[in-house]
Amino acid sequence: MRWFLGKGGAGKTTLAAAEALAAARAGEAVLVVSVDRAHSLGDVFGLPAGSGVRAVEDRLDVVELDSLALLRKRYAMLAAMMALAGEHEHADRFDLPEPEELTGLAGVEELLVLAEVARLADSGKWTTVVVDAPASADALRTLTAPRTVADYLDRIWPQHSRVEAATGPDPRMAVVVRLFDRVLAGIAEVRDLLDDRARTAAVLVAAPDRAGYAELRRLRSWLALAGIRLDSVLVNGMIPELEGTGPAAHLLADLRAAQRAVVDEITATVTEVPVLVCERRAAEPVGLDALGELAEVLGADRERHGSVRVDEPVRVQHESGTGVDAVYAMRMHLPLANPATLTLGRVDDHLVVGADGLSRRVRLASGLRRCVVSGAEFEGTDLLVRFVPDPAVWPQ
Repeated sequence: MRWFLGKGGAGKTTLAAAEALAAARAGEAVLVVSVDRAHSLGDVFGLPAGSGVRAVEDRLDVVELDSLALLRKRYAMLAAMMALAGEHEHADRFDLPEPEELTGLAGVEELLVLAEVARLADSGKWTTVVVDAPASADALRTLTAPRTVADYLDRIWPQHSRVEAATGPDPRMAVVVRLFDRVLAGIAEVRDLLDDRARTAAVLVAAPDRAGYAELRRLRSWLALAGIRLDSVLVNGMIPELEGTGPAAHLLADLRAAQRAVVDEITATVTEVPVLVCERRAAEPVGLDALGELAEVLGADRERHGSVRVDEPVRVQHESGTGVDAVYAMRMHLPLANPATLTLGRVDDHLVVGADGLSRRVRLASGLRRCVVSGAEFEGTDLLVRFVPDPAVWPQ
């Protein structure tokens, strides 16, 4: 599964469609999914308006997900299950709002969309799923929804309280607890799919200008913090090299030189994945013929760069010493993060790491849970956090 992310207007929908077409024509069974509320995927393929999964050509299908329709469908099931709670002393806890009201709750729509994408990816019908994501901030909110919602649900109704309710005098509460646990299990499945770096990756699409580069840096930092693997960077809209000596030619040459400087800077800073450049075209690539030409260029560029190594984002190692004098290091891949925005906190068995306005809970390895943080620093593209044993809880 490949998520195409980028600032609005950077061209991610067009490039997602072109990459999907290239994969399908290379023999893969491909589904392109739009999770952007302002769908334009069908327009890029030149398809008439429609709903559900639609065939574009052999081995290539497309679907534009409607989050409100998904919400209504899931709501009907939830309402039926909640009716089983019946009339008892706790029934007023489970009054359900209308589906439209639920769209205002943080993470609800995003989680439903993710669950549907995961269902399609796990159906076995397609070998590759390409996801056209919404603009940057909305996309990251979608990708981080499983962790956000799971943490929230577990805080408002912790496991020990659910066990107490399920084993209480009212047997109908056991149905509600099973429903709640089923929801949490579904969220965990979606989270595990996003965390699986062999199955899920992101492609960042950026414009070749300073604003595009700044957005790319933020997105790269956010993806690393979320633990999502970066597959490649596509810089879109590069002015082609043109011949001529008039004022217009000089203007275009100057613009291209400024863009080239930005691309060189991106290539120098994003070193772990390929940086591919797509030149601007005279007409917007719409329809299979134009997308096919773009797909050939992208396919050739990817073939030249080869595959990307899949590494674990968090690694723990023993640095020195033994017993209570030992020092352990946790390395977290966090490239392009602004060190001035770094925050660290400890909540039970989790380390809370924040950077560039986003935070993530990292569950500590069993040994580190008996340690305290002794320091943190950036070392290359890694955040290095050192731990030392807490004598009060360290086994003697």
